[in-house]
Amino acid sequence: KRQHPAWILLEYVSFIKSLLFVIFFLFILKAGTDTGWVVWARYGFWLVIVWGMVYIPTRWYTSTYELKEDAIVLREGVFVKKLRTTTYERIQDHHTHTNFIHKLLGLTAIKLETGTTDDDATLTFEAVSLAEANRILDIVHRRNSNRAEMKEEEFAISPKHIYFRSTQKDNLKAALTSFSFLALFPLVAALYSNIADFIDVEESTKSLFSYFMDHSALLIPLAGVALLLSFGIGYIQTIIKYGNYEIAGDENRIYISKGVLSRTDYSIQKSRVQAITIKQSLLKRLLGMAEVKVVSAGQTESNEQEISSLYPFLPKREAYLLTNELLPDYHIEEEMIHLPGKVLWLRLVRPYYWTIVGFIILYLVKKEWIWLAAVVFLIEIVLRYLNYKFTSYLQTEKFIQVRNGGLVTETFLTKRKNIQQISITHSWLQRRFNVATLEFTNRSKPFVVTKLPDVPKETAQEFYNWYKRIVQIKGN
Repeated sequence: KRQHPAWILLEYVSFIKSLLFVIFFLFILKAGTDTGWVVWARYGFWLVIVWGMVYIPTRWYTSTYELKEDAIVLREGVFVKKLRTTTYERIQDHHTHTNFIHKLLGLTAIKLETGTTDDDATLTFEAVSLAEANRILDIVHRRNSNRAEMKEEEFAISPKHIYFRSTQKDNLKAALTSFSFLALFPLVAALYSNIADFIDVEESTKSLFSYFMDHSALLIPLAGVALLLSFGIGYIQTIIKYGNYEIAGDENRIYISKGVLSRTDYSIQKSRVQAITIKQSLLKRLLGMAEVKVVSAGQTESNEQEISSLYPFLPKREAYLLTNELLPDYHIEEEMIHLPGKVLWLRLVRPYYWTIVGFIILYLVKKEWIWLAAVVFLIEIVLRYLNYKFTSYLQTEKFIQVRNGGLVTETFLTKRKNIQQISITHSWLQRRFNVATLEFTNRSKPFVVTKLPDVPKETAQEFYNWYKRIVQIKGN
């Protein structure tokens, strides 16, 4: 089969979007210019348009897929042909995305994740009908779960239970916490900067500034309107991104859905979960909120790892309870072991590289501002203290939980059996304080590397022996 013909339309839209700046520059800003390079650039633009209009439908026609008994076969390429065969058992998770055009045409996009780290880790269907999408996912689930030989009634998956569904209150809280209401100001600044490269707006800006300085009473209502407009834009952005957020689960999978105009659905196989991360910014700590993410062996691009977040704006206690319900094999502990007091002195005596760099730059460029190096020095001390204060760990027979960070803390919880490799290092300075750095790796794409610096050497040795036991068990 081929994907739905609307794939051509989607590719045309994407193609034109990539050329918007060129169109704006050549045909709007340089509309009255007939200099040589502009004319040739326009000829080149039309050649690119013709090439795209021919290449895109040709690529659609030559790209096919086939659902065989034991594998999915993709045939791709116009000038260079490519054949990909992926067995169902390699497919671990799936991700569907339905944008505005998809909704209008009754289509969706599917990404099937294999969990490998090569370039062919993801099988992508950019435009298929909803019925075809359900057929593909149904076949994948049946083959992947080794239930193909079962009867239809035996295949029935346990019913999904909805654990969380966002409300207007949640959306409002998300808009305030994410600072999306400030999005208007960098947009205006970027627009001004881009226009100023081609049009002289400096004089107009000076005149406008002088007018408001002479009519200062207008500044307060104008600032109020700007804040309301900014908050409105930020709130709309939040609704579009996080509206209709839903977290559900059954016996085997976690289901995460979000979005209004553009809908994203993500399925995570519980058996593929490698770890859990809990992230808190300084503001979220003050408000008692946390963002919990599920690290899956099937994750790929970093922008898709955001989808595995169990809603970024939950109260911490609620986030912990939700995680424990969805993944009963994992249990997040709040009480952890802190680093000994000598580690604070170790971190305070380490070289202050940013201060040194700042001092040198100020000395060479602006000597009268050299006092700013002292400010940088104080900031470094505060950050080192906060990092020491919040760094902690907990190790049980099956799990290890690590917390790092100062202004932003991240807690990482994983099972011993999910750790791929470990390393223990100690620098010359660490040896003087009898401490070491632990580092362990979990499988994802890219690999997730977690560090726990400056733990006592006895803890490092205990960690090594703890991990060695599971290696010996696997070996036997």
